[in-house]
Amino acid sequence: MTQKEDITNIEDIKVLVDEFYTLVRQDELLAPIFLFRLNTYWQAHLEKMYTFWNAALFGVKGYVGNPFAKHATMPVEGEHFNRWMALFTATVDRYFEGPVAEEAKNRAYIMATNFERRIEGMKGTDKITLV
Repeated sequence: MTQKEDITNIEDIKVLVDEFYTLVRQDELLAPIFLFRLNTYWQAHLEKMYTFWNAALFGVKGYVGNPFAKHATMPVEGEHFNRWMALFTATVDRYFEGPVAEEAKNRAYIMATNFERRIEGMKGTDKITLV
C-alpha cells in the first residue's frame, strides 16, 4: 500500500472534487437533488468547486459566489447533510492524509452544519436571508 500525501495544490483539489461528485452522482439520496439542479451544468459546477476549495484551503483568489444562496432553496434535511459529509470525508480519507486534508474535512463540516442550521431555521418563514 502506498502512503497517502496531503492536499498540496489545485491538481489535488481536482482529484478530491471530481471523485467526491462522482460519488454524489451515484448516491441514491443525493443524486436526485444534484442531478435536478445541475443537469447540464456539471462541468461549470466542478470548475467553481475547484476555485472554492483552492480559496478555502490555500487562500488563492478566484472564487466568486455565495454558496449558501445556491443551497438555501434546495429540498434538503439533516440526512442529506450527513450523507454529503460522509461522502466528502470518505473521499478525502481515500486519497489524502495530512493537515490540509484534515482542514478540508473540518471546513466541510462547518459549512454543512451551518447550512443545515440556517435552512432549518428558514422553515415556516416567508423570507430567506441569503447573506
